[in-house]
Amino acid sequence: MGSEHGDDGLRRRGCSCTKDDFLPEESFKSMGNYFKALKETPSRFIDRVMTRSDDSAEIHDMKARSGNEMKKTLTWWDLMWFGVGAVIGSGIFVLTGQQAKGESGPAVVLSFVVSGVSAMLSVFCYTEFAVEIPVAGGSFAYLRVELGDFMAFIAAGNIILEYVVGGAAVARSWTSYFATLLNHKPEDFRIIAHSLNEDYSHLDPIAVGVCAIICVLAVVGTKGSSVFNYIASMIHMVVIAFVIIAGLTRADLKNYSDFAPFGVRGVFKSASVLFFAYIGFDAVSTMAEETKNPGRDIPIGLVGSMVVTTVCYCLMAVTLCLMQPYSQIDPDAPFSVAFSAVGWDWAKYIVAFGALKGMTTVLLVGAIGQARYMTHIARAHMMPPWLAHVNAKTGTPINATVVMLAATALIAFFTKLEILADLLSVSTLFIFMFVAVALLVRRYYVTGETSSRDRNKFLMFLGLILASSIATAVYWAMEKDGWIVYAVTVLIWFLSTVGMKFLVPQARAPKLWGVPLVPWLPSASIAINIFLLGSIDEKSFVRFGIWTGVLLVYYFLFGLHATYDTAKATLKEKSALKNAEEGSVAADKTLHAT
Repeated sequence: MGSEHGDDGLRRRGCSCTKDDFLPEESFKSMGNYFKALKETPSRFIDRVMTRSDDSAEIHDMKARSGNEMKKTLTWWDLMWFGVGAVIGSGIFVLTGQQAKGESGPAVVLSFVVSGVSAMLSVFCYTEFAVEIPVAGGSFAYLRVELGDFMAFIAAGNIILEYVVGGAAVARSWTSYFATLLNHKPEDFRIIAHSLNEDYSHLDPIAVGVCAIICVLAVVGTKGSSVFNYIASMIHMVVIAFVIIAGLTRADLKNYSDFAPFGVRGVFKSASVLFFAYIGFDAVSTMAEETKNPGRDIPIGLVGSMVVTTVCYCLMAVTLCLMQPYSQIDPDAPFSVAFSAVGWDWAKYIVAFGALKGMTTVLLVGAIGQARYMTHIARAHMMPPWLAHVNAKTGTPINATVVMLAATALIAFFTKLEILADLLSVSTLFIFMFVAVALLVRRYYVTGETSSRDRNKFLMFLGLILASSIATAVYWAMEKDGWIVYAVTVLIWFLSTVGMKFLVPQARAPKLWGVPLVPWLPSASIAINIFLLGSIDEKSFVRFGIWTGVLLVYYFLFGLHATYDTAKATLKEKSALKNAEEGSVAADKTLHAT
């Protein structure tokens, strides 16, 4: 598939670094070709916006571009522990303290409930796609099938940002708890570069070293990584149980006397950031290509891990705020310092050890997931196809793994955790919202089958769901008092969802496992994700906008033309193959006739 030369190059050269490994498409063969492609940008862009992939192309044709198959070695047990290992880490051990102290107080437990409900809705949407399209591309592949190449690329760029920034945040948190374990402050292990901006001047060499070790583990093999992950995750769960049980023995109900000092707004503002604590489950969906029985294993693994995670988060948030007044919580290592404050100084070492274990598995599963995202993105030629290569011996995408972790290490070296967490939440909520939209499109619209009348009704109701959700979020962000606007926007959302439910027939039913209560759950996921976006600070949106601008520049200069050439070459190859088959059949008939 793709350009013949490019695909042969992948199989032949693997880890070479020639021009054809990075830009094998016809538009980049010469400067003349490139300038001609640039002149055709408008028509090519329209083609890519209007074109959709399909399930078969993602499952079969795209996988062939990696040269070698990924090994199917994973079961629901592996996926569930990958989910737990991917999610429980920096979010609970660091962000809980920051949000309880500065934004929501003891009501941080409600923030975890809100973000947990939103995450569970997204889990349902991801699960249906992962079962139906079991490939390494995760949400990139799902959006490519339902919303087209351009929307998939915007999501792909933000997926990359999500994983690089998320990994960098966890790597810096790793340094914080490592410092606690050795009776030091985190800054003792960081280098201060006074010539740089304050937000980027605390250099973290330990975070870089941790990323390098994780890289080695990730490229060795997925099954080996799974064994390491669930052993480490089980140890982590023992530590969590100790924190909850031991912490509650030192609880003081007086610390809950001022339960929500920052009000409802503080609860939702914290929820938007604490959503960061739930990300990682989408990495499990990228392992569908390596799962033995996706139809059974993925729903059990994803939903099971999210239930375990949400319960742990809420119990630990309650424990922390009962142990200490929220105003005295340490933002860098809240649980360790909380135990020291109640006289159990020795317990902080157990907490720090558990946190390090948890953050290590978060980094490992994230590294596995981000490499598989990048592999499938490169299969589509939106990124250099060199990154799509799967190693024949290990069955892992080594090139993509090394590149992604190098980027993670670079960001972790410079950037403070607070900046990383807010930026990450914008990207994550944006992607999860689009996956919910894509699920509605999948259920209610099939090209060539859905009538124009049903299509228009569906688009109208979907537009109203999005518009009412955005209006609610914007009004919330403006910090206006009063309930009339909320009553109107929520009513529009409700009636739009009712209209979609009863006035638009579903065009497709799930084959193996489907999200229940469609369109209610996807519609609620859209509304909650957009609402949480309204609670994030302005600077994070500015950074998000800058990153999206960079993506668009790359897309119009390179990605658009690479994917356009690949799609046309694929179409030409299929047409030639079809003609050859028809010619063979005709020849056979002629031979039999004579």
